[in-house]
Amino acid sequence: MTATHCPYCALQCGITLENSGAQLVLSGRDFETNGGALCRKGFSATKLLEHPQRLQTPLLRQSDGSFAPITWDRALDLIAEKALSIRSESGADAVAMFGSGSLTNEKAYQLGKFARLALGTSRIDYNGRFCMSSAAAGTNKAFGLDRGMPFPLADLDDAAMILMLGSNVADTMPPFVRHLDTVRERGGLIVVDPRRSATAKLSAEGAGWHLQPTPATDLQLLLGLAHVVLAESLADSDYLAARTTGLDALRASVAAWWPERTAAITGVPAEEIRRTARALAHAAREAKNGGHPVYILTGRGIEQHANGTDTVSAAINLALLLGLPGTMAGGYGTITGQGNGQGGREHGQKCDQLPGYRKIADPEHRAHVAKVWGVDPEIIPGPGIPAVQLLNTLGTATGARMLMIHGANPVVSAPDANQIFAALRRLDFLVVADFFLSETAAEADLVLPVLQWAEEEGTMTNLEGRILRRRAAIAPPGQAKSELWIFSELAQRLQAPGTFSPDAAEVFAELKLASAGGISDYSGVNWEQLDQGAKIYWPCPEGSTISTDPAARNGTPRLFLDRFAHQDGKAQLIAVYAPVASPSKKISLVTGRLLEHYQSGTQTRRVDELAATSPDVRLEIHPSTALAHQISDGQLVEVSNQRGTTIARAKLSTDMRLDTVFLPFHFPRTSTANLLTDPSVDPFSAMPEFKHAQVSLNPIKGEN
Repeated sequence: MTATHCPYCALQCGITLENSGAQLVLSGRDFETNGGALCRKGFSATKLLEHPQRLQTPLLRQSDGSFAPITWDRALDLIAEKALSIRSESGADAVAMFGSGSLTNEKAYQLGKFARLALGTSRIDYNGRFCMSSAAAGTNKAFGLDRGMPFPLADLDDAAMILMLGSNVADTMPPFVRHLDTVRERGGLIVVDPRRSATAKLSAEGAGWHLQPTPATDLQLLLGLAHVVLAESLADSDYLAARTTGLDALRASVAAWWPERTAAITGVPAEEIRRTARALAHAAREAKNGGHPVYILTGRGIEQHANGTDTVSAAINLALLLGLPGTMAGGYGTITGQGNGQGGREHGQKCDQLPGYRKIADPEHRAHVAKVWGVDPEIIPGPGIPAVQLLNTLGTATGARMLMIHGANPVVSAPDANQIFAALRRLDFLVVADFFLSETAAEADLVLPVLQWAEEEGTMTNLEGRILRRRAAIAPPGQAKSELWIFSELAQRLQAPGTFSPDAAEVFAELKLASAGGISDYSGVNWEQLDQGAKIYWPCPEGSTISTDPAARNGTPRLFLDRFAHQDGKAQLIAVYAPVASPSKKISLVTGRLLEHYQSGTQTRRVDELAATSPDVRLEIHPSTALAHQISDGQLVEVSNQRGTTIARAKLSTDMRLDTVFLPFHFPRTSTANLLTDPSVDPFSAMPEFKHAQVSLNPIKGEN
């Protein structure tokens, strides 16, 4: 029996694997985020471990375009030869790396170290840039620290009210819903979403309510809510005076957003705006007087925009006006998506970051990490460029000529996917490490077979900032290897300075030293105590007392109770502005996830029962909108704009607004929603505009 965690979302649900020799049996276990429950993705996760399409040997592209197996020695020698040759001809930045929020902490750490020491490149970023970057930028601005949820998820269990914006947890992470049971019973779940999503329906079932704004107007809605709180003297003035700065500028920034003007832009009725602001303020006051807590939670729906950081700031501002963050009366949190979306952004995969959430441009931060690595700080490259720019410039005069991708499938998951295909095909050499031949791996010159979750040791950090042990339960198939081994072998061939251990426990020990004193300090975390089930939340500095008592929470389960992470100890209210303009009359496309699928679908599209339930891409469209475009239920439709065309089958649904259609982004080729998405990025986070694009709809005649 092996106790480990689900390979999918950032809940990191607890599971148990029993290897009888004949079969591998998976069951949920009584872990805090899931309480023994699992979603259908988690229950079917073992189906991928012995899947017939599993990669088991390195594959090299042949002159005719096909792949042929080669040995590991030949594959690693070839990578080293290509990297050295290209670096000699064009400089170190001509070789790039792209990582993932699905990698263990150890692999994320080693990937960043390998890029900067073995390759000597600044050109490194990861797919978390597409996921949590605006949330990270917003929380860093406000609080001085980015941890998705600065409190345990179980704190939601007693909530009186939760305002949830841009997150459909009922489909994306179903076990999360158990933490909403009480707030639903109390009629306090308020969901903001342009769709009547599964989560929005939960709010209505529990006597809560659903605000259904025009797409891309979440910022204006939040400014309108803040306006009501201030105009009606509902803010917590004592809290604001003692624990925040910037109130005067914030007051000026929301002055223009009275409810009627906000309603004209967002489509949310003015009385609903007032009702929501007043209800939140009343619940917050009650919470301060011994009542139940109040939370504001955000997800990708409001963050994956070119103004996503400002929208996160507006949500945090509302929480601060109510006096919630850093108290036991509630708080603000962002719902991390990828399995290690939290840990993956802490240990050096980001283009401007070193382990421990240190800044690569800070001399003191560089010196600390260089000492741990045993190198001169001068050889560590400076900041690189973020993901969209990194990918779109591949093969150009200013971009990389060689790219290594670990755990990502950008031809499905990146915006403006046609440009990503073109960029990858401009490369001199593309290496992809994966456990299936994903759509991106199919474009590679060399494919490396790597381990899945049940075959490797390591740690993950879930959406609460809790550090967890991932344990190996079975041997890997064929010649599949860990990225830690790959980096170790390549580092030797490249004569890299420093050490690159293939052992996860040894890498974790080094990660602890590198993170010591940083924002995300893991130096007091003990590998053996994690094995014994200790609940440990970062920051957990060296010398922390760790208990393995199941009731004990170690490290820092609740942030900001004494002070925020800015030098003055106060949170910063960030004044943000939004245009006062009438919404477009064109059709808006929003994208998102389905219950059955995960991320780019590389894994879940290969599980028969999941694929059978959602076998192809469906365009959700309101019946009246469909009628106006002469589209019938089940008909194939061309969804297009200046960037590309996606073909989807219409699914008529009154859950949609009349001006909005929805596509999931899990499907490849002509079904890829990201053929249509806008590569414009947020100026603070470099997050692309995934959640809003304008499209035209054309039924394909004679197709049903």
